Amino acid sequence: MIYINDNFLEIRFPELQNNVGLRIHFKRTLRIPDDGNTHSLPPGLGSFPLRHIDDFNLGTKNHLKERGGIIMPMYQSEALWLDFTSIQKFGDVEYPIAVKIGTGKICAVSGDSWSSTLNRDPQDYVVVPEQPWLDGYNVEKGKIKQFVAAPMGHGYTVEEQLTGEANVGGLQIQAFPMKKDYYDSLNKPVQNTVDYCMHAPSMDMDSMEMGLAPGGEMRQEIYEDPYDFEVWDLRKSQRCFVTIANAEQWMDITGEEPPKSPISASAYTRAGLPWFEYYGNDQTAIEGAKRLGKIKSIKNVAPTTGENIWVDDQTAFKSKFSWLTKKKVNEGKW
Repeated sequence: MIYINDNFLEIRFPELQNNVGLRIHFKRTLRIPDDGNTHSLPPGLGSFPLRHIDDFNLGTKNHLKERGGIIMPMYQSEALWLDFTSIQKFGDVEYPIAVKIGTGKICAVSGDSWSSTLNRDPQDYVVVPEQPWLDGYNVEKGKIKQFVAAPMGHGYTVEEQLTGEANVGGLQIQAFPMKKDYYDSLNKPVQNTVDYCMHAPSMDMDSMEMGLAPGGEMRQEIYEDPYDFEVWDLRKSQRCFVTIANAEQWMDITGEEPPKSPISASAYTRAGLPWFEYYGNDQTAIEGAKRLGKIKSIKNVAPTTGENIWVDDQTAFKSKFSWLTKKKVNEGKW
């Protein structure tokens, strides 16, 4: 079962055990500079609002409701990261969940076309709670390119760069729980301590469709699955399609004011505010996806129509950083 709860997505597997599942927050953040350098983690700037797509009239785009799921607004060239947390801790081991993330039905971890199962070689998923967040595309071991919103049909999105088509857009999420007998063998008697990772303190309907494109480069490891592949229950999965609406049309669709556009990275840095570093020294990072290693960031894409949408006010800077430690949604047809 999948629900929206206070602007986060909650994926549950109650048939395994009460409160088994995870929460995914879609976090607003600074778009990092696309200047050829590899940057630290930007701060979180609150969560994007999430709504059931079935609740709204999308006009000529009502067919998008067949995909089910949720809808959220993003400004053109705005950045996003995904924050993963377990719903509840039952003992010494949080219940592991394997999570696939796609954009335009291209896997953000492996670069392969979307499939409705897990694959180990190459690994096309992350494991929660071991992976606390995901900020972008796995382009190189220890490096990602930031998720950045872009309009469909101009050649910016990863979907268009790798397939030459602009048919899907949005975000795709699918979660697979660990089989209960394997979890029971891992777990120990309940303790009353909880340890959560934090990333940071915290209508023209024809143009509504948005996808995600690669932005600047950031240091971030995508961790290798620490378990045997057989532990994952491939018969029990939940999935959700996230439609991304242009923030300028958000009021027309929902009747709500869209969030204000975030400040620039350079302004944030000039104010002396921190960026962040995270190291999971006890975990192994997977290799970058060869296919994703070829994608171009928005700044370097020659659009099929019009001028490039990238507004580069992200001047070079030296960022100081802080250290970190570790209603049911319709699944639809897609």
